[in-house]
Amino acid sequence: MEIATDNARISLRNDYSEGAHPRLLQALAVASAEVNRGYGLDVHSARAAALIRDRLGRDADVHFLAGGTQTNLVALAAFLRPHEAVIAPASGHIAMHETGAIEASGHKVLTVATPDGKLSPALIRPCIDAHHGEHMVKPRLVYISNSTEWGTVYSAEELQALGGFCRDHGLLLYVDGARLASALTTDGNDVDLALLAGQADAFYIGGTKNGALLGEALVIVNPVLRTDFRHIIKQRGAMLAKGMVVGAQFEALFEDGLYFVLATHANAMAARLREILQRAGVPLAVDSPSNQVFPVLPDAVVERLRSFVEFETWERRGDGTTVIRLMTSWATPESDIEAFAAVLAHVLAESQDR
Repeated sequence: MEIATDNARISLRNDYSEGAHPRLLQALAVASAEVNRGYGLDVHSARAAALIRDRLGRDADVHFLAGGTQTNLVALAAFLRPHEAVIAPASGHIAMHETGAIEASGHKVLTVATPDGKLSPALIRPCIDAHHGEHMVKPRLVYISNSTEWGTVYSAEELQALGGFCRDHGLLLYVDGARLASALTTDGNDVDLALLAGQADAFYIGGTKNGALLGEALVIVNPVLRTDFRHIIKQRGAMLAKGMVVGAQFEALFEDGLYFVLATHANAMAARLREILQRAGVPLAVDSPSNQVFPVLPDAVVERLRSFVEFETWERRGDGTTVIRLMTSWATPESDIEAFAAVLAHVLAESQDR
């Protein structure tokens, strides 16, 4: 098989490289032709927030921000007092892939090792017990991602257990929803936005990684956390003068359920990837039903596969194997998945001949 050029490689690196869904670009074009109020006070942002509240079935503040790291930083800076800390999975985005943004705001991130990227009351309790008295930071907020950085998802039972535990122990529960759409549309999922709002004090609905050009919708359910929040957004440099750029996109995503349609496609493409890998005898590092797939491959196979496929190296195991991350998106064509099947078969056969 002839090695593909860089531009022709199959793209399974991430779910935010394809730009925006055409309907969102159309919505932006319409909003851009209007005269809009600034700073998120435009009619599109207002309607998008109302559509999201309808899904929640309850009152909540909804704020539109540009990106996930920015949203996490602004939210946790607002929610925590100076001596308070965050409990997060060791693989959590704020602990691994945000360049210490939370610590830079003055709040320690207390990490907990997890087998699959998910936290549970049993995993959180020792961290609480280990921090006592005024000589230590005070755990105040539990951070989780759904879906997680390992592509796993929380069930309703798991979220309810976490929510109850946090309430019983005076902790806030915050959910990073960069890939929430994927989690909510996985096969067998029993969580919806209403259930999530009933357990979390705040969470965000990711747009950047589900068809938007940019943008996340931060939902603050707990009334105590809403006070002066727009002041914090402005102080942290996160208040867009042209707020309609994000609001109009979320309006388009939620007015007829496009948000869930796009994620369903991404998950379907990932399910096909898992089927291809399993039929080829390739083990998976974790059972991830979302749009993230983590095969374990010999190092030599990984390097050869890189000639044909764009992907992320996730974990070098030091035993001659590497975990890579294959990721599908709203825009992944089925033809790319079938092309990957052919490439994988070729590379595996080539490795066996050596």
